[in-house]
Amino acid sequence: MRRWGIVITVFYFLILIVLLVPAACLLAAGEIPSMSDLIKGVGSALAHWLIWIPIVAVVSGQALLLFLSVDTSQQRLKPRTHIRVSIIATAMLLGLLSFAAIFSLAVGIRGDAILNVFPESDAASQAVVLGAWAFLWLIWGIVFQIFYRDSSEWVTRATSWLLKGSVLELLIAIPSHVIARRREHCCAPTITSFGIATGIAIMLLSFGPSVLFLFKKRMDARVPRSRPAS
Repeated sequence: MRRWGIVITVFYFLILIVLLVPAACLLAAGEIPSMSDLIKGVGSALAHWLIWIPIVAVVSGQALLLFLSVDTSQQRLKPRTHIRVSIIATAMLLGLLSFAAIFSLAVGIRGDAILNVFPESDAASQAVVLGAWAFLWLIWGIVFQIFYRDSSEWVTRATSWLLKGSVLELLIAIPSHVIARRREHCCAPTITSFGIATGIAIMLLSFGPSVLFLFKKRMDARVPRSRPAS
């Protein structure tokens, strides 16, 4: 089962790099660019260190939810440790969804004017962005720790939350992107395109543990039961 977890994680990473990052760049561009311009845009996006933070976050979240579920099906780990790590991973991903939804809604309402609240320094602006995400991460972590710390099926609950959260985030990001495009804003479509890509990425992420659980259930059903000794 661990090998299948590695396969799913690698496949998910390739989807992010090959499909979702170019799709986000295409949405941000507005008009359809040439292939060479698209490749340059994707290359410049991947060359920026900030873009790798959400990529590493969602891939590591996928891996944690997958490998924790695999390990607990094969070994006797401490449930409290498993739940706490899962809570941290899920809170991180829902914090990212909340961040993308809030900023997509903000630029949908106010457009590029929302960027005036950020400091002029790039380093300070990046610190504000990461701080906002960390704050939402902390809030979700506290909520899950209070209400779900004694749950025996946390991974199943976590994937359900992530799927519902990604759908809700897309319902905010997509209309905001359309509004920003019609207003012909400069930077707002970049934020909403990030929101759309984030929603799709975490929606796909939520299917990973579900697929592994279904695969494991099917494999367990094929294992012949030992006959009782006469």
